[in-house]
Amino acid sequence: MNTRKPLFAGSWYPARPTECEDQINEFLSDSRFMVQRGTGYVGGIVPHAGWIFSGSLACNVISALKAEDDAQAPDTVVVFGMHLPANTSGYIMTEGAWETPFGDIAIDGEMAGRLAAQFSFTVETPDRFTPDNTIELQLPFIKYFFPDSQLLPIGPPGAAEAIHIGRSVAEIASSLNRTAKIVGSTDLTHYGPSFGFTPAGKGREAYAWVKDKNDRQVIDAMLDMAPKTVIEEAYANHNACCPGAAAAAIASSQALGAQNSRLVGYSSSYEHNPGDTFVGYGGVLFF
Repeated sequence: MNTRKPLFAGSWYPARPTECEDQINEFLSDSRFMVQRGTGYVGGIVPHAGWIFSGSLACNVISALKAEDDAQAPDTVVVFGMHLPANTSGYIMTEGAWETPFGDIAIDGEMAGRLAAQFSFTVETPDRFTPDNTIELQLPFIKYFFPDSQLLPIGPPGAAEAIHIGRSVAEIASSLNRTAKIVGSTDLTHYGPSFGFTPAGKGREAYAWVKDKNDRQVIDAMLDMAPKTVIEEAYANHNACCPGAAAAAIASSQALGAQNSRLVGYSSSYEHNPGDTFVGYGGVLFF
């Protein structure tokens, strides 16, 4: 099987399985983000910075998707990601596998093929793809918690089409009698001179504005399970870098039966490196 090689192992997260497992066990003991498994979580939204910054939050969201009974492991884990504007096609892999420190994850080619027939995707292969951290950073967690599941990686555009893609994923899973879990990957406000976004000045006051106002607005839209509002928020207030991924994850989770949401937690790179430039992270679950 042709396998896509990771680009961020050994830098953004550990390359060795023992080191990855040690990090995961450390993340799972983080009392800020602990979530009990087996409570019917369908999907979630996670951040995608290097594990030192946002790995704990992402790990705990993905861990919560795992049922207590391994017999209920999903056939496929769908990961929406990629930094895509509104006026572009979506991206998808339809064959092969993706390498992680814990082993390869096979692509669900049947689901991917049906989805690619419905939308104008740019089809990536294990040898020809756009370098991307948003999906790859989640894959060691997914392989660790769902070792036998297949993967459906999708980059939806930051537009209403993302909502349609998300719903179609659920419809295709149902038509194929597939069980699925959903992950949407996005960071929140990118603040500071390095990002050309400084409406609240600098220092602690700027950080408080990002955390309590700007990021809270898009998190509230996620908790309201309002995918259209998430996209609108992202463009109006620069508070989500992958709004299509978040919107698709919400729409797909809703179509799979989720009616409620839960905030797992909030963090930011400011906590590790206080300064004038930082990024916000949110973790949300749908059930």
